[in-house]
Formats: sequence, C-alpha cells, structure tokens
Amino acid sequence: MRNVLSSAFGLALLITTSAATAEAPKTYQVTGPVLEVRDDIIVVMKGKDRWEIARTADSKITGDVKVGAKVTIEYRMTAATIEVKGGSKAAKADAPAAAPAAAPAAKPAVPAAPAGH
Repeated sequence: MRNVLSSAFGLALLITTSAATAEAPKTYQVTGPVLEVRDDIIVVMKGKDRWEIARTADSKITGDVKVGAKVTIEYRMTAATIEVKGGSKAAKADAPAAAPAAAPAAKPAVPAAPAGH
C-alpha cells in the first residue's frame, strides 16, 4: 500500500511540474534607450531598429521609465492572430493519392576484372 501511495504522489508531482513548466513560454530581452512611453507600450531603439513592446498593468517596472533612459525589457512572444495557409488535413485526406515517384534507373553492373591482371 505504501508503494502505491508513493507512486501516486510521484505521478501527481510529475504532472503538476510538467504542467507548470509547459505554461510559460520562453522569455527574450531587448536593451536600449527609450523613445516613447505610454500606458500600453514602451518604444526602445536597438541599433537601427525601433522595438515596440506592449505593456500591461501586470508589467513589473523598476525605476523611473522616461524618454532617453536606457532600459532592459524582458518579454514573451504572443500570437495575435494565426492564419492557416493551404488546405486542411481533412481536405488533403479526401484528395486522391499522388502516384509514387518513379525509382531512378539502376546503373549497369561493372564486370569484375579478370583474375591475374
């Protein structure tokens, strides 16, 4: 009975840990001077590129963010829209199967050299 409880506890811990790590996508960073600050966005210049990073009430800010200040922003990529291109798998399954490609012609066998030469 003790082994069953230990196994059940271990499985529950594994599932909980896997679910927790699967929820948070990878984080990235951008560092540069602030060009613009609004309630919903911070604009940073990185090299020659202008980076617009969205921010929410949950964004943690340390210090006074103002134009000209050098900041490092940690962010996550989030899909705004997803559009599937081409046919769906169901449409492809209904389509007739393509003929298999012809196999390349085999090269003729090279005769072995006669013995003694």
